[in-house]
Amino acid sequence: MSNVTLEIVGRRYTIACAEGEEAHIQMLGASIDKKLSALENLTNQSPERVLLYAALLLADELHETKSADPALPENSAAELESLADRLESVAMQLETGPADA
Repeated sequence: MSNVTLEIVGRRYTIACAEGEEAHIQMLGASIDKKLSALENLTNQSPERVLLYAALLLADELHETKSADPALPENSAAELESLADRLESVAMQLETGPADA
């Protein structure tokens, strides 16, 4: 296991990931930060609410992509569910404090 520190809307989050996935996780974090930075007043929101906005933006993007190309695999819902589970896990980690892993 490895750790990656992401900065999203001015907050730093340390995320555990598999070895070799660090650059990919950093790229994903930068993408989320860019999307959220376009929204106003997120720096005053709780980390949980920021994660909610991130999840909604990503779900909307997935929905638009799928609507534009109906030939996409039907497992998109499973991918979205997996993303929601991961975001919930991160939110729980934020509520209990920084991870020591």
